[in-house]
Amino acid sequence: MIEGTVDWDAPREGGIGAQLRTEREAQGQTLEQVSADTRIPVRHLQSIEEGAFATLPSRTYATGFARTYAKLLGLDAEAVVERVRAEMAAQPQEQDRAARFEPGDPARVPSSRLSWLALAAVVLLLLGGFFFMRTLFAPAAQLPSLVEQQEREQAEQLARQQRTAAAANRPEQPAGPVVFTALEEGVWVKFYDASGRQLMQKQMARGERYTVPQDAEGPQLWTGRPDALQITIAGRAVPPLSEGQRIMRDVPVTAEALLARAETAPGPGSAPAATQSPTT
Repeated sequence: MIEGTVDWDAPREGGIGAQLRTEREAQGQTLEQVSADTRIPVRHLQSIEEGAFATLPSRTYATGFARTYAKLLGLDAEAVVERVRAEMAAQPQEQDRAARFEPGDPARVPSSRLSWLALAAVVLLLLGGFFFMRTLFAPAAQLPSLVEQQEREQAEQLARQQRTAAAANRPEQPAGPVVFTALEEGVWVKFYDASGRQLMQKQMARGERYTVPQDAEGPQLWTGRPDALQITIAGRAVPPLSEGQRIMRDVPVTAEALLARAETAPGPGSAPAATQSPTT
């Protein structure tokens, strides 16, 4: 038996739909309230209360909606469904317009939020498939140009070959002590390091030699007779600092500086390259 305020032993005018409407009105609920609670459209609730089950999407929807409606009103849902089926059996048969599937409780129909999430998931799957197929059929679009890479490697190899050839053609530079030898009598010289600390100062006798300390930091020379000083590096002679008498001061006398000076020395008749200090 269906529980509720409806007298089920009374004449059932209008069928089960009319009794559902009576129970609803007895509980003080409107169709809009029932629709909001069950998510069943108002027009379908009206069809149920009028017993017009053929106007619903299908017979399965009719039983599902009736079950949900009865549960909301606190009635025996299965008894209501049996009455609905009996009344539909007495009505003319019509082909269902929807697939034969028992929805049960329409409240379990996916919400609009879930539908949007499902749509977003489908879009993401389509985008992922698009990029995957693009990489599969056009892998070269994701890789650097092999031509550019080959040209870059060839340029680097050529540069290495040029550096190797330049090193092989560079004359061997002597390495060893720097020795100054006086070619005349009474050649005044002063040797000192980068900090100004004196290494040696005297008037050198003819043939006298002075070896620049190899541990001296930035050794330099001050003299007025650069033309009277013979310079050797590891026993190999290098050009003199000047071809004539002149005061030269703060002249670097490391092997590297002297060799670089010899490479840039002016030819005969050219002006002296060193800076001449004021004569005192």
